[in-house]
Amino acid sequence: MALPLLRVGYSCRLSSLFNAASRLTSEHVLRTRPSRTHVFPVCVVSPARCYSSGGPEPNRKVMVLGVPNPFIWLRTRFYYVLIRAYFDNEFRIEDFTEGAKQAFSHVSRLLSQCQFDALEGLVAQDLVGKLEEKCNVLPESHKQALSAGPDDIMYTTPSDVGIYYDDKGRKFVSILMRFWYLTNARLPDDPIEGSRIFQMALGTEGQSETKRLLSANYEFQREFTTGVAPDWTITRIEHSKLLE
Repeated sequence: MALPLLRVGYSCRLSSLFNAASRLTSEHVLRTRPSRTHVFPVCVVSPARCYSSGGPEPNRKVMVLGVPNPFIWLRTRFYYVLIRAYFDNEFRIEDFTEGAKQAFSHVSRLLSQCQFDALEGLVAQDLVGKLEEKCNVLPESHKQALSAGPDDIMYTTPSDVGIYYDDKGRKFVSILMRFWYLTNARLPDDPIEGSRIFQMALGTEGQSETKRLLSANYEFQREFTTGVAPDWTITRIEHSKLLE
């Protein structure tokens, strides 16, 4: 499946994450229960000082450790099979994850700049108003911390998957993604829940900068009812203790 990814300057819709290739053929539809993320970044590895004057900057690396819940791991894989069988026979979570990362980077930048009108078609309309209320009272440092550039995203993982229908018979798929990203925003000394602070080596000997590793949850939802446009919409946004 070719997955057109979101890029700044491209279309601001999420409709190209993946294409619907088959219709639901059974009314036996399942819903997952909310689950906690079971992977935690616990150690940040500084890049090796393999550089010369004028050379490229060293790469950043994050070591992610954790004990995954085997039941949740198997359950999400089973739901991927259901999505391929009844909704989109070309669905691949790897492709979806790449598209979700670009959507997260784009939307988080718009939020940090308070460009709420630009969120139309990306974020559920009822959620935009709530985000605007929360963002308008944030200090500038917290607004800056909302933004995650593509190179700042250190780790991405699916956290939950849902397949369900409403009282009108409409059919939906939702995928909750969790992102870990770096920011150099000046935040309070008191650690924000879900964050890690560390020193990061720069290209010049003896220099370093403070980086903070933050987490965010974005839920992507798409309606698969026959005749509905194949658009993915973000229906939930949480940024550590910045936005909840």
